[in-house]
Amino acid sequence: MECAWKPDEQGLQQILQLLKESQSPDTSTQRSVQQVSFTRKHIDDEPTRSLSGLILKNNVKAHYQNFPNGVSDFIKSECLQNIGDTSPLIRATVGILITTIASKGELQNWPELLPKLCQLLDSEDYNTCEGAFGALQKICEDSAEILDSDMLDRPLNIMIPKSHAIACVNQFIISRTQALMLHIDPFIEANEEPEVRKNVCRALVMLLEVRLDRLLPHMHNIIEQDSDVSHHSWTSTYPCPFCSHNFSSGFCSRLTPVLVNGMKYSEIDIILLKGDIEEDEAIPDNEQDIRPRFHRSRTVAQQHEGDGIEEEEDDDDELDDDDTISDWNLRKCSAAALDVLANVFRDDLLLHILPLLKELLFHPEWVVKESGILVLGAIAEGCMQGMIPYLPELIPHLILCLSDKKALVRSITCWTLSRYAHWVVSQPPDIYLKPLMTELLKRILDSNKRVQEAACSAFATLEEEACTELVPYLAFILDTLVFAFNKYQHKNLLILYDAIGTLADSVGHHLNKPEYIQMLMPPLIQKWNQLKDEDKDLFPLLECLSSVATALQSGFLPYCEPVYQRCVNLVQKTLAQAMLHQSQPDQYEAPDKDFMIVALDLLSGLAEGLGGTIEQLVARSNILTLMYQCMQDKMPEVRQSSFALLGDLTKACFQHVKPCIADFMPILGTNLNPELISVCNNATWAIGEISIQMGPEMQPYVAMVLHQLVEIINRPNTPKTLLENTAITIGRLGYVCPQEVAPMLQQFIRPWCTSLRNIRDNEEKDSAFRGICTMISVNPGGVVQDFIFFCDAVASWVNPKDDLQDMFYKILHGFKNQVGEENWRRFSDQFPMPLKERLATFYGV
Repeated sequence: MECAWKPDEQGLQQILQLLKESQSPDTSTQRSVQQVSFTRKHIDDEPTRSLSGLILKNNVKAHYQNFPNGVSDFIKSECLQNIGDTSPLIRATVGILITTIASKGELQNWPELLPKLCQLLDSEDYNTCEGAFGALQKICEDSAEILDSDMLDRPLNIMIPKSHAIACVNQFIISRTQALMLHIDPFIEANEEPEVRKNVCRALVMLLEVRLDRLLPHMHNIIEQDSDVSHHSWTSTYPCPFCSHNFSSGFCSRLTPVLVNGMKYSEIDIILLKGDIEEDEAIPDNEQDIRPRFHRSRTVAQQHEGDGIEEEEDDDDELDDDDTISDWNLRKCSAAALDVLANVFRDDLLLHILPLLKELLFHPEWVVKESGILVLGAIAEGCMQGMIPYLPELIPHLILCLSDKKALVRSITCWTLSRYAHWVVSQPPDIYLKPLMTELLKRILDSNKRVQEAACSAFATLEEEACTELVPYLAFILDTLVFAFNKYQHKNLLILYDAIGTLADSVGHHLNKPEYIQMLMPPLIQKWNQLKDEDKDLFPLLECLSSVATALQSGFLPYCEPVYQRCVNLVQKTLAQAMLHQSQPDQYEAPDKDFMIVALDLLSGLAEGLGGTIEQLVARSNILTLMYQCMQDKMPEVRQSSFALLGDLTKACFQHVKPCIADFMPILGTNLNPELISVCNNATWAIGEISIQMGPEMQPYVAMVLHQLVEIINRPNTPKTLLENTAITIGRLGYVCPQEVAPMLQQFIRPWCTSLRNIRDNEEKDSAFRGICTMISVNPGGVVQDFIFFCDAVASWVNPKDDLQDMFYKILHGFKNQVGEENWRRFSDQFPMPLKERLATFYGV
């Protein structure tokens, strides 16, 4: 098509001059003329050509619908003519511009684009072919959905068999695009050059998810390749059915040495990690290297037999986290792949690993020795049982490695030891725990920042495992952590806060001693006073203080008022900023609500730690008004934290909460939505706490929440924490308002009993079971069909209070007398033997 519009040459020259001089143009003249300056090959200033193309891309993004037809047609024509420019930079710029135009809905209005690009793939000119591929890849990334639709007559049917460009085709794997599925075999068989191996890997990994059947015939060849293809593929196979024992065990002997060999640092890794610099503690951190912190809002959970708080959260125990190395890293993929194999083949893998480990762990070259320590850490989770006989010898060796002269050996040793912390803590403390703790504390004060970081993280893991086992060593631990305050640069200081918070969580009230408080609180409060309200370093510090306040209880009182007031101010400032932004978005930025969330969570920690003594602070502040606003915030995490605070304040000083109940309860009812698990969980828990405080006065509010709670407890795949809190709240509602709740007993009794059988004896469980017993007395028919589940739940109690045990006794014997001796015998014969014995011993039935 002949283009009617042409740029004015004189104007174009002026714009070029401006571009060269300023590199940041933004005038109305440029909007109509700069568009094509980047396609002018006689301009020898490549950065200027690229810059003008990128400015044009931004204008297309913002104003394309306002371009006159002549201008948009001219731009399209110039793009296709310059797709094969000799400059890689310009080819890339043209590709970006093409996909930007395409994403503006122009694929339908540019019918010649895709056929032309596919035609150019056959060009014998490398630049043209590469430019067309680049543009197609970008279009595939940005417009995958429309390319696989009837709107364009499914162009993929032509594109996929034509182009084996892996990077393009990868965009269509996960969505199981029909055209790709038709051509899947030749795609898998494509013999690509080494430089596209990364994209081959990514394709194989995604295909494991969507077309395992077609991949299986080729797996032998994939595994046989001594390359990062096999490493990366293996990293992603678990828990894919391909990892069945029969299929893969034959490859272990060949694959294991390849993976282990890939776990050594390469020369370029060591350069990037500054591995030759042993002492860098005095060098300030580069602020760009510090990852942004995201606060995880508080979730209320129950305690279980034999463990601490049960929280359903992601495992943070990452494999050897080399932050500074790119994600695509042979060492990292190999370690992750070995971890996968260990979890699939368990101790069988040790047949292939142990002979290699002996050689590696005692090797004179530090790089080899370091890789052996990484191997030991990578197999820890999957091969733990098989490793136990070797640990009495290996743990002391690793503790010695903590003093190695190479910083990278010391840092990986910290991580590997943390992977075996559970076993260390299960042994007599003087043999392993004490020496390990002593050496880790020395490494916390290491002269290398990477070692400091690894030691802090490893010590936090040890704290979680050891809990009160650490109490005898608290003075020594605190002395080290406090000394680190003045030694650490910015990044590691944030990790130190986590280690202190975890210590507080682990030892609890044992931290509440004057000498410990005097060591710990002054440096924390000093940091607290130094940080401005808008400094994101407040996040980890507030989290740390929340744990410390909960542990110290009354010991935190001297520090309580300024901390409480600042938290209230942070909430108030954030809410005010949000209102300004909502009313005048052009003038005011949206606030970062993480400040408000962290502040709400710290207030929860204060309420939990200080209990009734927080009452005066609540009385003198407007926290309940602020909470009312937070409970209605659009951001789920804000609501989640506000409901946790509501529950804690209900327990600590209900006299201040009670006047607001009529306003709060409808909001709690509307947040019983299990799609937002943590919000729903905290709202449920708060309703239970309010019920206990309200007593029979809860009656007007039962209908607002009961049906939702019964629905949640019967919902399949509901997370354990939410089920437990829902069961407790239903029980508590039934305890204070049995006439309102008991009629629905049959609808929830079975999941109620199974949800609460595993949680520890505590006050919440006590009140919930009193509620269920009261409801059974009101509606005994509601439990008849599921009475065996009630018996099992009763037997889960280790030490119920006398009057509660008496309630259980009366219900069990009442049921036995009702059905008669013979029927009871037939009924109880269904019980598993431990249940039968327990009921006979404690309740005489």
